Amino acid sequence: MAAGAMACDRGTKPAAPHSKGPPSVSKTPLLDTIQTPENLRALDESKLRQVADELRTEMIDAVSVTGGHLGAGLGVVELTVALHWVFDTPRDRLIWDVGHQAYPHKIITGRRDRIRTLRQPGGLTGFTTRAESEYDPFGAGHSSTSISAGLGMAVARDLKGGSNNVIAVIGDGAMSAGMAYEAMNNAGARDERLIVILNDNDMSIAPPTGAMSAYFARITSSNTYLYVRDIAKQLAKMLPKHWERRAARVEEYTRHLWQGGAWFEELGFYYVGPIDGHDFNQLLPVLKNVRDAKQGPILVHVVTKKGKGYGPAEESDDKYHGVNRFNVVTGAQVKPKSNAPSYTRVFADSLIAEARKDKSVVAITAAMPSGTGLDVFAAEFPDRTFDVGIAEQHAVTFAAGLAVEGLKPFCALYSTFLQRAYDQVIHDVAIQKLPVRFAIDRAGLVGADGATHAGSFDIAYLGCLPEMVIMAAADEAELVHMVATAASIDDRPSAFRYPRGEGVGVEMPAEGRPLAIGKGRILREGSTVAILSLGTRLKEALMAAEQLASFGLSTTVADARFAKPLDTALVERLAREHEMLVTVEEGSIGGFGSYVLHHLATSGLLDRGLKVRPMVLPDKFIEHGKPEVMYEEAGLAAAGIVETVFKALGRERLVGEAKGAERA
Repeated sequence: MAAGAMACDRGTKPAAPHSKGPPSVSKTPLLDTIQTPENLRALDESKLRQVADELRTEMIDAVSVTGGHLGAGLGVVELTVALHWVFDTPRDRLIWDVGHQAYPHKIITGRRDRIRTLRQPGGLTGFTTRAESEYDPFGAGHSSTSISAGLGMAVARDLKGGSNNVIAVIGDGAMSAGMAYEAMNNAGARDERLIVILNDNDMSIAPPTGAMSAYFARITSSNTYLYVRDIAKQLAKMLPKHWERRAARVEEYTRHLWQGGAWFEELGFYYVGPIDGHDFNQLLPVLKNVRDAKQGPILVHVVTKKGKGYGPAEESDDKYHGVNRFNVVTGAQVKPKSNAPSYTRVFADSLIAEARKDKSVVAITAAMPSGTGLDVFAAEFPDRTFDVGIAEQHAVTFAAGLAVEGLKPFCALYSTFLQRAYDQVIHDVAIQKLPVRFAIDRAGLVGADGATHAGSFDIAYLGCLPEMVIMAAADEAELVHMVATAASIDDRPSAFRYPRGEGVGVEMPAEGRPLAIGKGRILREGSTVAILSLGTRLKEALMAAEQLASFGLSTTVADARFAKPLDTALVERLAREHEMLVTVEEGSIGGFGSYVLHHLATSGLLDRGLKVRPMVLPDKFIEHGKPEVMYEEAGLAAAGIVETVFKALGRERLVGEAKGAERA
């Protein structure tokens, strides 16, 4: 059935008096009765299979309309239903790591009526958000935070004399991050009552599930077994030490023979599993047992299938991780026609070109080979491509080690993911002046993924580091040259940033050429106003210059290219020769504009009446939406630049006229 039909086909409605057709019948009659998990918990256990099936149908239809993260949510439908049925949410805290898998959770926690606003302007976020619902006790977007947050909540519960459960759901991919193990080590050392659900949907870190393993998981998670085990431990302590140790080993290894999980036991967790995450007959008894257990911490190993229940997703290599709008029947995604190559693809092709010329060029990513374009690089250079998993700290220091031995590492990370390795950037790279090259994808606003993925801060947090070279591509052709520039820098670290999405459609160079370090360029000469742009706002700066010219304001437009080292000669020239200087960047306060102002202040160029206006992203976290609209609202489109100039020069009366001209 078409997405639109399914979207409207909820609830049984009598036919209109003039209608000859039968009344419409809901495809989700049981789900229609569930507004909150309390409604779910009122249902008999035998009804949960139907709820899960209907929930999966609803989710597929909703995401077909909005786009978003499909596969992960499909894989945890049964687990979501089971958790909300067994546990007393929101009193019991249910924390979803990353949040990619939270769409079914949103549907059954009072947000079904808004689920088709998912990731749309003013609609539901694509992740868990505390401000959105009391059923979201902790916000997410990045991985590997759930166990740490859950431990904090569990300790707070104990300090306040509470008795509620805390459940942290984390995927096998997220478990590759060191933070998860830091949290588990802490929880185990404290013997804290905490439940961790390991959602294993890809790595297959344990043997396949079956009837015997399910039976054993149910038995060993029961209160009876735990009580007897505890008594046995007490008795063993009365025996000579070597007998105590022997008894413990017999019990531990007997379970591991069936279960695996020795690693988690060593961290202090009681391991249960693996169990089939799509089988309520396995899920419910185990979850009930761990709910009622008073010992902790406990890890329940649940095996699921990403994309479960939807053929196109199950058959996809990435299990439909992130999708555009799609046809429910065929699975075909609606992809807008591209007018220019994406920045990510330009980076990948440019890096391949450098690697063909230089065997020392290598590439590192942290679990994002397709997102960073390194899957393309890996197809040609598999031995020179390193995916280290969700481990950004390790990725950076690993790259530093490569650089020490004379290789040329390109560390390709999203701007917000690089934040997670900031200490490593400083301590392991910058202080040692190692030529690690940071390819910073998703610079600036990213649209539907919102604040958690917006690359707002990289100019600020990298610019304060001594001798760091920071470039920002104004278009896809500039990105080609910046990859070549980074490859040529062998005496210090460097970074180049570029946004998500497609380029502006400029002519592409045959090959990249290294740029002069710390030198910008002038694209348009004027005399009254100077606009100094860093990054892809250059197009808007040129449009603003045209509008300003129509009002008699002669305008220079320059592309800084480098945030650091700053082209001080260019800045000084623009300051001396113009009445006003505007800096524009796709970043927060404390970045490029601040560097320009600092230089102007220290060089005395602010002492002569120069008007300076730094234009940056608003000092707030910006929610999801369409990037072009978000930049307009932030005042970083052409109209915002024009308005800034008019207000600064005392020409307020022209502001309205400029806005009218822009709309026209």
